[in-house]
Amino acid sequence: MKRLVCLSSLPLLSLLLSSVALATNGEVKVVAASDIKWGYLNPLRGKLSPGAADLWGDRTIDTATGMLVRFNRGFESPPHIHNITYRGIVIDGLLHNDDPTAAKMWMPAGSFWTQPAGEDHTTAANAETNLIYLEIDSGPYLVQPSQQSFDNGERPLNVHKDNIVWLNHSELHDINASGVDFTYVWQTASDISGSMIKLPPNFDGAIRTEASEFRAVVIAGELAHSTDNDKSTRLTAGSYIESDGGFTHKLTNRGDSEAIVYIRSNGRYSVD
Repeated sequence: MKRLVCLSSLPLLSLLLSSVALATNGEVKVVAASDIKWGYLNPLRGKLSPGAADLWGDRTIDTATGMLVRFNRGFESPPHIHNITYRGIVIDGLLHNDDPTAAKMWMPAGSFWTQPAGEDHTTAANAETNLIYLEIDSGPYLVQPSQQSFDNGERPLNVHKDNIVWLNHSELHDINASGVDFTYVWQTASDISGSMIKLPPNFDGAIRTEASEFRAVVIAGELAHSTDNDKSTRLTAGSYIESDGGFTHKLTNRGDSEAIVYIRSNGRYSVD
């Protein structure tokens, strides 16, 4: 059964970044969850397939991509492999992802896992609604039979939300606002990394970044995102933000509980 182990660096990442579309330099793109257009992870299977929606990139070609995937209650895939490594962060429901013979470990919202290319596994869902954010550093994203399994040298990782270690400071990013916590999700040999932040109820502040690739997905809670022109957008779980270059993302936590945001960035950011 998968447990906490190190994730190997993913190859060719720096070469792929130039091919991924971003907001124009100094501008921002905001996509509310209510505006996302859904399709199927496997269009040939139609309603039998999990739903899918690319937030950025294109999962059908050779490029990095971030997507939402939703599963019906009771979904359980047959054993299979993927041609590429992916990361999954649970947004809603209960998800299991492990070796075909492993006992079920249901991971709730805020949990995450990595699935190495070539490793045989199954994925299952056990809540009324089940939603994950799935990210790849190269594509296309393909499902292949277990008979084609291989060892690419990476090792899997399953982290239940209760096992995440949250910090209130970081050597890489600057957490200056009171009550905000931070955790690493992954980091490669390149300058890009994934992290999560928790914004407390009544948070009214900003994420400031100079990164040329800054992408954020709301994992839990409800936020209001505003820009210098005071245009405000309501962001619930599954909503997406990206920017290229210097930008200040003004955020307000509108809910009664903590809001969690996943951030993929190739530069430092601060929370003020």
